[in-house]
Amino acid sequence: MVKHGSSVVGVRHNKGKHKTLTQQGLQEQYRLGSLLGRGGFGSVFAATRLSDGAPVAIKRVPRNREIVLLAKVSTGFPGVVQLLEWLELPKDILMVLERPERCQDLHRFIRARRFLPEEEAQELFRQVLEAVRHCTSCGVLHRDIKPGNILVDLATGQAKLIDFGCGTYLQDTAYTHFAGTRSYSPPEWTHFGWYYGKPATIWSLGILLHQMVCGEH
Repeated sequence: MVKHGSSVVGVRHNKGKHKTLTQQGLQEQYRLGSLLGRGGFGSVFAATRLSDGAPVAIKRVPRNREIVLLAKVSTGFPGVVQLLEWLELPKDILMVLERPERCQDLHRFIRARRFLPEEEAQELFRQVLEAVRHCTSCGVLHRDIKPGNILVDLATGQAKLIDFGCGTYLQDTAYTHFAGTRSYSPPEWTHFGWYYGKPATIWSLGILLHQMVCGEH
């Protein structure tokens, strides 16, 4: 557990990789930029690390388990966005995340090309599969795999899984609560109100692959 002031965040360090920030440290170390996106679980801003000019993203989220899940999977694996450090506020948490200098989410990446050639789709999809396998090996279920939650580094072609706001811990028993994007939910949830984590993930991955090669949901 990481103590910050009089409160506690349920995050464990991975060999000292993740660091806590003070509010003064945040202001001194980063320059905030434009809004990158806003969703049901928080807002994401572009920022610059002043010490070396590196681009980062700063995400403001409610105090929930997202930072705990991200800390579990953010272990240097290239296919998952890396958590660099965080700041705990009274009601929210600010997470400093890596951000490739030239990047685009996969939704916009596909739309700009209408659809992806098979070889390109195959390579990106392989990377996403490896990222998902890494997460499940860490005991984390993402639950919202879709093009908008995959970032493509335009310089290297590396795909990164982002946004664990709908995530949860992986379990062998059925889930009876759905979090994620409804149009990617498996049919057993629609018909019966339950689903298993790994099969539901495979269902959403199938929709993702179809979007890559056909250009439509």
